[in-house]
Amino acid sequence: MSSQDDEPEFRVLAFVLMIAVVIAIGLAVAFGIQKSRGIGSPSGAAAAPATAAAAAPVGDDASVVVENGVVKFYFASGKADLAPGALDALADAIRAAKSGKRLTLSGFHDATGDPAFNAELAKQRAMVVRDALVGAGVAETAMELKKPEQTTGSGNNAEARRVEVVIAP
Repeated sequence: MSSQDDEPEFRVLAFVLMIAVVIAIGLAVAFGIQKSRGIGSPSGAAAAPATAAAAAPVGDDASVVVENGVVKFYFASGKADLAPGALDALADAIRAAKSGKRLTLSGFHDATGDPAFNAELAKQRAMVVRDALVGAGVAETAMELKKPEQTTGSGNNAEARRVEVVIAP
């Protein structure tokens, strides 16, 4: 056998190795982008917001955190969709409301864009949270909806796009 007979197998092997390297690099880049945007948290993270404080969002994804007993729902820009794990994060508030305590829902919005549109969107977001609470068995009479507020300052706009649920003392 001559060395020319082995060349097609080496070419196929080289081609397969090159494809594997390209896929590995692509996955590494995708994972890095995903990690930097905070997407794809570990499977145990869904329950974490209900028990631990978390930092405010930096991206444009919907999320929910519990911070010092206040449930904070963050929304993507221009949207009113609840983040996964919303009901888990509301567990303490739901129990409190069912035992007779009142919940206060406050909507906030950022200063970018049309203020009237932002106020209406903040109201829609608060209503989505209210509807989730009603769906979990909380009476509407146990909740107070506050007028949407515009946040001011030089903070992160993602931090401003939120609804807070507070258990009234």
